[in-house]
Amino acid sequence: MTQLLWNGLFVGSFYALVALGYTMVYGIIRLLNFAHGDLYMLGAFVGFGVLSVAGGLATGLGFVALLIVLIIAMLVTGTAGLLLERVAYRPLRGAPRLSVLITAVGASFALEYGMRLLAGPNPEVYPVRLAGDSVNLLGARITIQQASLILIAILLMAGLQWLVMGTETGRAMRAISQDPTAALYMGINVDAVIARTFFIGSALAGAAGVMAGGYYGKIDFLMGFIIGLKAFTAAVIGGIGNIKGAMLGGLALGLLESIGTAWIGGQWRDVFAFTFLIIFLTLRPTGILGERVTERV
Repeated sequence: MTQLLWNGLFVGSFYALVALGYTMVYGIIRLLNFAHGDLYMLGAFVGFGVLSVAGGLATGLGFVALLIVLIIAMLVTGTAGLLLERVAYRPLRGAPRLSVLITAVGASFALEYGMRLLAGPNPEVYPVRLAGDSVNLLGARITIQQASLILIAILLMAGLQWLVMGTETGRAMRAISQDPTAALYMGINVDAVIARTFFIGSALAGAAGVMAGGYYGKIDFLMGFIIGLKAFTAAVIGGIGNIKGAMLGGLALGLLESIGTAWIGGQWRDVFAFTFLIIFLTLRPTGILGERVTERV
């Protein structure tokens, strides 16, 4: 059971990092950015490209190389998120939501099949794996690399919580989420704050992509589709639009998958998780930390 809990928390940290991007964007501009999962895929491929170019040097550095690449991937995916917001979403900010939703789906396909053209359709093996000596902790086998990555995920989530709750940028984000028009009248640069939100959320997704590549050891151009669905599920479970809820929802989904795999087999893992989602939302439609809100007009 301890091993199941550890595996669930480890995978759940990936989901939480990606879910944060969903919930940040939705909380501010009420947009479901379905291209967000593909930024996770982009981060994984950026890491793969940098590690492949580094070759033997990256292999020699091992986990340290993965940390360096993680920072590079965050910068690249954050910039990609900025471009996505500027080119695809900002011109449609006043358009009907269905138009924006279709644009998000189109952006997702563009990222997926653009990467297919660049990297090819076949899965790639990650040059650096999270292998190493393991220690036994309360019956669970844990490697130092795994513990380090989950610590990095915790630090990233804690840093985001501090940014949102304790900085001027965070106060601007919260003001825009309440009333963007009033925030504009109060002198807040709404476009700049929304752009920063996209950058931060996309950077977190890129970090998760590198972590997943090192953990699973294999990446492909469609890997962002399923993680996008699961991260969206995590955001909904936690209460979409709530930062703490996204973190909690990601960890909860990881634990559900780990336990479901042990109980009914890996092939039923997703069925188990999404069935739980349906039952849970039937009982609590707003999610764990979500609140009922009136629709903005």
